[in-house]
Amino acid sequence: MLYSAKKIHFIGIGGIGMSGIAELLFNKDFFVTGSDISDSTNVQRLKDLGIKIFIGHDKKNISNSELVIYSDAIPKNNIELKEAVNKNLLVYSRAKMISEIAKLNNSTIGIAGTHGKTTTTSMVGNILQSLNLDPTVIVGGVVKSLESNSLLGSGDTFVVEADEYNKSLLHLNPTIAVINNIDFEHIECYKDLNDLKDTFIQFANSVPFYGKVCLCSDFENIKSIIKKIDKPLTTYGIENSDADIIADNILQKNGKTTFNVIIDDQKFLVNLALPGRYNVYNALAAISVCYTMGIKAEDICNALSSFSGVKRRFDIKSKKNVMIVDDYAHHPVEVSNVIIATKENWNKKLNVIFQPHLFSRTKKFYKDFADALMKADRVMITEIFGAREKKDISISSQLIIDEMIKLKHPKVSFIPIDKVVDKVKSIATNEDIFLTIGAGNIWRCSEELGKYFND
Repeated sequence: MLYSAKKIHFIGIGGIGMSGIAELLFNKDFFVTGSDISDSTNVQRLKDLGIKIFIGHDKKNISNSELVIYSDAIPKNNIELKEAVNKNLLVYSRAKMISEIAKLNNSTIGIAGTHGKTTTTSMVGNILQSLNLDPTVIVGGVVKSLESNSLLGSGDTFVVEADEYNKSLLHLNPTIAVINNIDFEHIECYKDLNDLKDTFIQFANSVPFYGKVCLCSDFENIKSIIKKIDKPLTTYGIENSDADIIADNILQKNGKTTFNVIIDDQKFLVNLALPGRYNVYNALAAISVCYTMGIKAEDICNALSSFSGVKRRFDIKSKKNVMIVDDYAHHPVEVSNVIIATKENWNKKLNVIFQPHLFSRTKKFYKDFADALMKADRVMITEIFGAREKKDISISSQLIIDEMIKLKHPKVSFIPIDKVVDKVKSIATNEDIFLTIGAGNIWRCSEELGKYFND
C-alpha cells in the first residue's frame, strides 16, 4: 500500500505524535503535506524540513492526496476529514498508520505503560543507535540528542510508543512488548481499571511465540495480569524484587543517578543523567529490551550513560541563578514522582506551578493531585487546560486547592497562566527551584523563565 500511495496529508500535523510520523515519511521520500489549527514549534520544525503546512482546516488542503492521516484530537466532523471520506481516499488514524510503518521492518519494539513510555522509547532508541544498529524510532517527545521525535534508520528494528489512549496500542503486533506500569487513566476511554488491564493483556498476547514481553513485576496492577499473559516473559524490578533483572544501590545527586543492574548473577554499573527512581524503572525497561535482543549487558549500560533525556521530561531550563525545571507530568503518580525526584536531588525550596490537564481527569483525580502536591513547599495552580474537551464550568482547579487546604498545606494558591512569569520573577531567589508541571502550555512559562534567569 505505501509504495502506491505517495501523497500523504496529515490533519493535525503539529501534534507531537503526528509530527514524528510526518517527518519519518518525508524522509522516506513520500510527498507530505499537513494542516493544523495553529502554528507551533513542531509545525515550524516540519516547515523547515520543506513540508508544506496549512494553518487552519479547509477541504482544499487535501487537494490531490492519496492517503489522509488524522490525529485523535481531530473531530469526526472536521471539514478535511469529511472531504477525504467523500472522495473515497484512504483514511487512517495515527495509530493505524504506525502499525503500517511497523510492517516496513522485520521487528517492532512496542513500549507501553501508563507512565514512562516516551523516556523508555527514547532510551531504547539511544542504545541501539549508539551501538550502530540504526533503528527507526517514533517517540512522543523531542529527544534532545536528535532534536526530533523520530529517527529514520536503515536497520531492521522499529521502536515505538504503544499508547493506551483509545486502545491505540492494539493496532500493533510487536515482536518485543514492554509494560512499564499500569495505573487507571484515560477515563473517557476505559470503563474501569479492569478494562485497562484487559487492554494491556491483549497487547502483550499479540506478541508472536518467538518474541518476548518485558514487564515490571514490582507493581501490583502488573502482578495481577502476569498469569494471563501466554508469551515468554522477562521481568524487572528494584532491589528486593524477584525479577529477572534487578537494580540496587541506587544513588542520586544533583539530577544524576547511579545504580547497579544485576543480570544473570552479574553486576553492571549504570550512570544515568536523569533523576528519580521512576527513571531507574524506565532504564530497566530499556535494558530488558536490549538484553532480549542479544546485546551484551555491559554495552547496554555503557550506552545508557550517553542518554541526555527528552524535552519536557525533567527538562532543566536554568541552573545559573534560579533553577527552572519543566515536566510533562499530568497524572497524580507522575506529579508525585517528579516532585519526589526533585526533593531527593536538591536541598532547595521547591515551588511547583501545576497546570491541570483535562476537566475529566481533574474531576476524577483532584484528591490524588492534592496528595501528590503536598510534598512541595509552595504550590501555585493555574486554570485547567481543557485540550480536546469542552469546558465544564462545574470543574475547576479550585477542587485541588480546596483539598490541599483541607490537608493543611501552608502555601497553595490559584494563579492565572498569564501571571506565572511575572509572579516567579517577583519572588524567586537563588534558594528556589521552580517546577512547572502539566501537559498543556505551561512549558511556555518555563521557557521564558529559563531565558530570563540564564541572562
